Amino acid sequence: MQTWIRSAGIRSSGTFCTGVALMVVTLFSWSSPLTGTPNSTTATATSVDTVSNNISQPRWIEIDLSEQRLRAWEGNKLVHSYRISGGKRSTPTPIGRFRINSKYRTHRMRGKGYNIPDVPYTMYFYRGYAIHGAYWHNRFGTPVSHGCVNLPVKQARNLYNWASTGTLVVVRQ
Repeated sequence: MQTWIRSAGIRSSGTFCTGVALMVVTLFSWSSPLTGTPNSTTATATSVDTVSNNISQPRWIEIDLSEQRLRAWEGNKLVHSYRISGGKRSTPTPIGRFRINSKYRTHRMRGKGYNIPDVPYTMYFYRGYAIHGAYWHNRFGTPVSHGCVNLPVKQARNLYNWASTGTLVVVRQ
């Protein structure tokens, strides 16, 4: 790395190298699931502390696929609770701990068997999986998606405005 720094005409310093390393780690951590597994207990005020102590910000999103419910938390205070439509058995929603890595007001979503324009309030949390509004169905509470987490558009807008890039997303069965 020292050779590259000198050949690029950049002064070598601990601060510069540390900054580059932090940028690389940050980029890879947003595109990959976090290590560890989500709490197996129901995330209530008593188990929230375990999750919230692992993050630098108090806001986090819990997705419970067995209940088809999304809960948004500020520390141990529940601020939003919405019915969702997670992935069908043949196209499941990934389980684990992730972070929102990008947000789009609207986004075209394509995959095997679907091509949907203007998907509202899209927040990607792992590869092509996102939390987003769904204007094409009203079957919330039932798994019908290709793996994403569908919300009614109005609720997706509220969550989109509340969450930021880097917000922890915990998805559990």
